[in-house]
Amino acid sequence: MSIVGRLSGRVGAFKVGLQLFTAAGPDLVRRICGDGHRVFLDLKFHDIPNTVAMAAAEAAKCGVWMFNVHAAGGAEMMRRAAESAANVGAEPRPLVIAVTVLTSSDADVLAATGIADTVEDQVLRLARLAHASGMDGIVASAREAALIREHFPGREMIIVTPGIRLLNATFDDQKRVTTFADALRSGADHVVVGRPITRSDDMVLAVEELVREVEEI
Repeated sequence: MSIVGRLSGRVGAFKVGLQLFTAAGPDLVRRICGDGHRVFLDLKFHDIPNTVAMAAAEAAKCGVWMFNVHAAGGAEMMRRAAESAANVGAEPRPLVIAVTVLTSSDADVLAATGIADTVEDQVLRLARLAHASGMDGIVASAREAALIREHFPGREMIIVTPGIRLLNATFDDQKRVTTFADALRSGADHVVVGRPITRSDDMVLAVEELVREVEEI
């Protein structure tokens, strides 16, 4: 809540991921939403369609702005998640997006799990499946954002890009990373920035530095 207080009005939304959700649960999500902030619930649902549909309904009831599922869960799972979130009747309806290939993964990681295609081919395949299944958008590295925009011109599919780092920053455990400016140039609608802000000595200054990177775009 300290982070929310310090960055309120400076960022577009606050992400609640697996660590925070496991520690504090849905009550914290409701609290942040209840204070008028947008929340991206980043739990990456991936289970049988019925289970994901019920989880999607609960996410919508919490009042989140956006949540995600894994596209690898398949067409029925994604379709059920979108329908369930819409049927709750939350206003506005939460955006439901699908994760394609994690930014911590590369071709070697895919090959180890039996996927022989390139990262780009796998991302595009899952993006097409997500679109056909009623997803509002996808999560993908900025390195694939331009490719996705070629196949989905305009803004019919939202592109959310994680793995954002400041210029000359370390990559941590991410492999397919990029800068804020490059992500927007590639067609991303939203970027997710975690450690470059939260581990900074001055979080407000870190946000301002990121904004300066894109002022010329």
